[in-house]
Order: sequence, then C-alpha cells, then structure tokens
Amino acid sequence: MKTPTAAILVIGNEILSGRTQDANIAFIATRLAARGIKLCEVRIVRDEEEAIIAAVKALSLTYDCIFSTGGIGPTHDDITAECMAKAFDAAIEMSESARKTLADYCAARNVPLNEGRLRMARVPKGAVLIANEVSAAPGFKIANVYVMAGVPKIMQAMFLAIEDGLPQGQPVLSVTVSCSLREGDIADALEKIQNRHPETEIGSYPHMPGLSLVVRGVNAEKVEAARAEIEAMVKKYGQNHN
Repeated sequence: MKTPTAAILVIGNEILSGRTQDANIAFIATRLAARGIKLCEVRIVRDEEEAIIAAVKALSLTYDCIFSTGGIGPTHDDITAECMAKAFDAAIEMSESARKTLADYCAARNVPLNEGRLRMARVPKGAVLIANEVSAAPGFKIANVYVMAGVPKIMQAMFLAIEDGLPQGQPVLSVTVSCSLREGDIADALEKIQNRHPETEIGSYPHMPGLSLVVRGVNAEKVEAARAEIEAMVKKYGQNHN
C-alpha cells in the first residue's frame, strides 16, 4: 500500500511574530498519522500574496494533500481565498450556498450580514465547501488543498468534516523507550540499530533528565524488534554508565 504524503501550510503574520502560538500542527499531524498519511513538511508564511501563492504551488505539486490553516476570515488581511484562486488560475466568486449558511447563522443570532462577513462566502470557482459547525463560515477544497480556518476549535471541526474522505494508508505505530542516559552515551549504538531496522524510524528526544527513544513504523513486528534491541542497549549502557 502506497503511503500518502501531506504538508501543512500555516498562513498568518501573528504566528511569525510570536504573538500567537500555533496549536493546529500537532492536531493535524496526530490525525494524519492515525490515518497512515505521512506528514513531510510544514511551512509558515506571512499574509502576503506572492508568498502564499508560491508556497501553494510548490507544495501541491509535491505532496498528495495540503492542509492550509489561517487567512479565511472577514478582515482585509484575510487573503487566503483570493491567493488560492490565483494559485490555481481560478476566478473568485460568491458561493450562494455559503452565503445562505452565513445568512441563516447571522439571523439566528441577530447580527448583521455585513460586507466583512460576506467575504467569508467568497471561494475559488469550482471549490468544494468544507462544513464549519462552529461558526458557519466554510472552508473549501481546491485541487488537493484543504483550506481551513486558523482558530483551533474551528479548524478541528473542519478537519473532522473532511477526515473520512482523505486517502488511507497504513497507520503509523509508535513505541517509546525512556531512559536516564545521555545522547552522547548511545549515539553510535543507536545508529547501528537504526541501520539494522531500515523500515522503522528511530528518534532520540532529550529531556531533563534523560531521553525518550521513539520507534515508528507501519509493521508491528518490525517496530517491536527495534524496540527490543533499544531496550537491551539501554540496559547494557545503563549498567556501564552506573
């Protein structure tokens, strides 16, 4: 089974300024791993037309699925929809379905459907809407790009709405071996284990104190074999270290 690939495109000056910490990457990455989709890249770009268009074009040609977050709100700096249209040479137009959804939402809450809110009903021609059960304003899919809101609660609702329609690969299994050793103690031995288990991915993640040694892979037997070798190595070096 071919492993589908993906990238995340985070759009927003507030992320790059440090004012807002992104909370969406971990959510998307976790859901993709469970579905067997390999997340290969994350890019963060400013709310600038050229940067967004260039990133969309490059990523959409490289990976099976692109998940974009941010920049589809009602204000002047929310330019993602227009940029997506330009990236795929599509016109931008008012979606009557999205307009009606927003009108009903606003009427139920006695708020005006003003020009700012109507901006959120504009999508590239031919795009498929992504439902938003939190605040009504939809996301959309164009080509292989899923365009979602940046607000975590809304983004998560949108992602769950599209999840069943995403490609399916083999779920990635993950096991962790924790120890109190230092990376320098085991670097050579860990590299040899990785070389003996090329169908797994072994990572070393320091924390204070100690390490988390993580094995990932799609084959349970191979993941377990690598884990067993790592545990034996940890025991051996732990005894020597003491």
